[in-house]
Amino acid sequence: MRQDIEIYIEELKLHGFSHVDRYRFGQALQLELTRLISEQGLSQSLSRGGDFARVDGGTFNIAPNSKAEVIGNQVAQSVYKGFIK
Repeated sequence: MRQDIEIYIEELKLHGFSHVDRYRFGQALQLELTRLISEQGLSQSLSRGGDFARVDGGTFNIAPNSKAEVIGNQVAQSVYKGFIK
């Protein structure tokens, strides 16, 4: 059974990135989160509805000169891990 969910990210703090890349980054983050949730699902508590005041995406390494899309994917994977903890 398909369940519609809505994820609202009020603020995402990334330091050291050009504001020019924000739309490409945002689109990559959205697409990767959608893919992860569609393929791997959510925890039982989130499936019934949940609210996070904050999700800690942790830290990860980014290769020099990485494209915004690659970084967006990495952030989405970290955020997803924060959802299922």
